[in-house]
Amino acid sequence: MSDFTTRTVQANGVRLAVREYGAGGRATVVLVHGYPDTQEVWEPVAGLLAAEFHVVTYDVRGAGGSSRPRRTKAYVMENLADDLRAVADAVSPDRPVHLVGHDWGSVQGWGAVTGGRLPGRIASFTSISGPCIEHFGQWVRDRLRRPTPRHLRQLLGQFARSWYLLAGAIPGVGGLVWRLGGVRLFPVLIERLEGVRRRPAPTFSQDALHGMKLYKANGLRFLRPGRPVTTDVPVQVIAPTRDLFVSPEQSKDLARYTGRLWRRELAAGHWSSIRARTRAVAAAVTELVDHVEGGAESAALRQARVSELSRAAS
Repeated sequence: MSDFTTRTVQANGVRLAVREYGAGGRATVVLVHGYPDTQEVWEPVAGLLAAEFHVVTYDVRGAGGSSRPRRTKAYVMENLADDLRAVADAVSPDRPVHLVGHDWGSVQGWGAVTGGRLPGRIASFTSISGPCIEHFGQWVRDRLRRPTPRHLRQLLGQFARSWYLLAGAIPGVGGLVWRLGGVRLFPVLIERLEGVRRRPAPTFSQDALHGMKLYKANGLRFLRPGRPVTTDVPVQVIAPTRDLFVSPEQSKDLARYTGRLWRRELAAGHWSSIRARTRAVAAAVTELVDHVEGGAESAALRQARVSELSRAAS
């Protein structure tokens, strides 16, 4: 287990449990977990990154040691962005932070960098297995407007991966699934599907139930058409090619949304990307952070850069 210190950050009446790894005075990397995880899922990556950076993780609202608001509307994207800002201001008040998100941590990361609520606070963003909700909606609409065989295959591939959304969308179903054995079977299922051993947090049952409010509060945002949401923040996408929940195809059309984009594919599953391919993820994050902080673009990062030609074609 890596060494870390703990602190509590207050944000809009919510108490957030925070961990800090590595020495201060260096670039700060904030790792945000997804559903139904806690910040502990980041421990292996955080331990590696702490050799070079000040690394911060926190339990998002509804998970782990953080507060669990009862009302669904408390979990809207804007509140999640405000939580991130409160953490960033507490751990790195004088320098912007480098953001890394996995699963719903990535979804809310996209909401933060495109939502205009954290201007100047995010230096870079690495997204793993979590799309921007608005970008995903546009991706779906683009393919429905041009239903070529390739586009239909892409849609069917993603919708087949999105079966779990039904449990979150139908009132009462998700909670029933978790209470009738889902809490016990989930870690077994992930180990069999991805070869990743998981020891659920003591709060896992509560995390699973409260975290469903993320879907209920934000899931239908992708249906809202409108102007494309963009960001000036440099973005790196790590797309696991064996992800059973998020198709790597949907991250190929992101060049229109950011001026600086890098994309890497990783032979891994949804959770094995950060639990089994830890060194690969840590290396990718390190290369981007070093480059944004003024270092030379590494050969691997340069290869992952989305070219102007690709941007124009997207």
